[in-house]
Order: sequence, then C-alpha cells, then structure tokens
Amino acid sequence: MFTGIITDVGTIREVEQAGDLRARIGTAYDTAGIDIGASIASDGVCLTVVALGPDWYDVQISAETVSKTNLSGWAPGKRVNLERALRVGDELGGHIVSGHVDGIAEVIELRDEGDSTRVRMRAPKELARFIAPKGSVALNGTSLTVNEVEGEVFGVNVIPHTKEVTTWGGVGTGDLVNLEIDTLARYVARLAEATAES
Repeated sequence: MFTGIITDVGTIREVEQAGDLRARIGTAYDTAGIDIGASIASDGVCLTVVALGPDWYDVQISAETVSKTNLSGWAPGKRVNLERALRVGDELGGHIVSGHVDGIAEVIELRDEGDSTRVRMRAPKELARFIAPKGSVALNGTSLTVNEVEGEVFGVNVIPHTKEVTTWGGVGTGDLVNLEIDTLARYVARLAEATAES
C-alpha cells in the first residue's frame, strides 16, 4: 500500500524488452535499505524490485501492466515519481493507494491559476463514474484532490510544492497519465449496484 505522497523523482536509465519489459531506475533512495522483492510505486504503478545497485534498482514489468499503463512510453532520461511502500507507523498523508492502475487519463488543458496550475484530464468512460468532486485520485502516483467533474473530464489543482517535488512541473497537454481511482469510491459504487440489484 502507498499514500500518493511522492518521496523521490527517479530517472529511467535503461529499458529492455526481453520477454517482459525490464527497466533500470536511478534513485536518490538509499538502496542498501531496499530488499529484492520490495514494492516501489513508479509513476503510480506498484513494481517489484528484481535487482539493485548503489543508486539504482531494476523492475520487471508484465505485458498486462504495460497494456494498462503509460509505461510503454518509458525511455532513458524520462523522470518518474517514486514512492516506497507504507510501513506500519508511517504517516498517511495522502490517501490509500494500491499501486494498481485502473487506466490512463489524457491531459487536455493546463491553466495557471495564481501560482498553481489547473490540470484538466479526460478519463476512460468506464472509470469516470468513480471520480467525484472533492474526492481523491492518484495520478502518476500522486495523491490529488478532484476539483470538478464534467462527464469524462475532471480537473485537479497542482500547487507549486507538488510541481517542484514531482514530475507535475513538466506535464504537457496530450500527456498520458496513470490513473488510479479511490478504493473507497469503487466499493461505494459496488455497494450501490448490489443494493439496486436486490
């Protein structure tokens, strides 16, 4: 489990397609404190560490994961949001995030509002019903609050701090973003469906 609070911005160093996709991610994390098999959310995708170096770790990514996320666009030099898995006693500063991406949203508009940036995105139709104003979403692993929803389009406000400590400072129109809907929203919708059926 994760919180959507990004703790490092890594850089893709190598990408290799050999059966599954394998990527090497450069990081400022102390890799001596990371175990093989540990989970690290990389742009919001929970990935398993399969090899370690002094300032990098490798992950192996299945075809299923590649098909549901924006990881097919990973290339050397790309910056990615990183978060290590929660430990008992850690502060829950964002919201509960599983690292299981539900789909891809497309950035359709950027608008400066004061020092912040309003980012409007189009969600896949089947996921839009789970996104509600003042609810939470994880976008490229970052816990953000939804400001408004109009059909499949929703907006979030990205403050200067978030732009500085994540990859959100470099987002552009047309970018594809990993979207994980709020777990609570999914269960509430499922409960409502079950109640309606009975």
